[in-house]
Amino acid sequence: MDTITLGDVEITRVVEQPPAPLPRDFVFPDVPRETWETHGSWLVPEFWTPEPDVVHAVMQTWLVRSGGRTILVDTGVGNGKERPYMPFFAHLDTDFLGALARAGVAPEDVDVVVCTHLHGDHVGWNTRLEDRRWVPTFPNAEHLIARADFDYWNPLNEHRTQSGRKMQNVFEDSVLPVHEAGLTTLWEGEHVLDGDLRITPAPGHTPGSSVLTLTSGTDRAVFVGDLLHSPLQVHEPDCGPSFDEDEAEARATRRRVLGWAADHNALVLPAHLPGSGAAEIRRDGAGFAIKEWVAWA
Repeated sequence: MDTITLGDVEITRVVEQPPAPLPRDFVFPDVPRETWETHGSWLVPEFWTPEPDVVHAVMQTWLVRSGGRTILVDTGVGNGKERPYMPFFAHLDTDFLGALARAGVAPEDVDVVVCTHLHGDHVGWNTRLEDRRWVPTFPNAEHLIARADFDYWNPLNEHRTQSGRKMQNVFEDSVLPVHEAGLTTLWEGEHVLDGDLRITPAPGHTPGSSVLTLTSGTDRAVFVGDLLHSPLQVHEPDCGPSFDEDEAEARATRRRVLGWAADHNALVLPAHLPGSGAAEIRRDGAGFAIKEWVAWA
């Protein structure tokens, strides 16, 4: 297991699915190939393969131990989910719970689930199929969800969304069951977990997207969810994916959060980067640059 300790907080990387190729023009249709070629010397082959022009993404969650509690930051895609318009998320059969067990955690041990947002690849393991019903995977966990996202993705509210059919079934099978079980806290403004961890809004990717910030002793880190789908966006922060609900707001949020990370020497932990998966960054002209990839223990 990849593990690091920052101040009084221990972080372990838990991989649901290893790196997989996705068509670049599906993930980043508005980012010219020339931009990728400009950074090709370090993007290839780990993050981008020019032929057949695919970007590489990993499905991972972050296991955080802080203040005596066990916290999961996002829960991945999940098994057996019906995703007719996102086929690479459909009907999976992964060993995610086995990976958690190898990290020393049973589902009953999880105290808190932090949902950085409610896309299907971040809430899938909130539930698992039992007797043909979706039931909470982590029955003792408080599930922290931004009210803005809960209301936006609730199909009863009939919002017209950028994601459209790609979100079909997600709320019903991965959010509603934990809410009906009384396991959700719908937060607004910000939410303090303990003296080292707090959740703050980071809208744009979705209305309720958030980041989890760690401040412990002299160490700093920020779990950024889907503010980054590729390290290219560190160097080119105005480059966004096709999944942002509000592209302009997502760009502004990305610059703000990356600026804080650069100014505070904070480790940036996104949800989908392969390789080391997390890095410290620095300011570089009008943008930013990777300063150092994390060295896992």
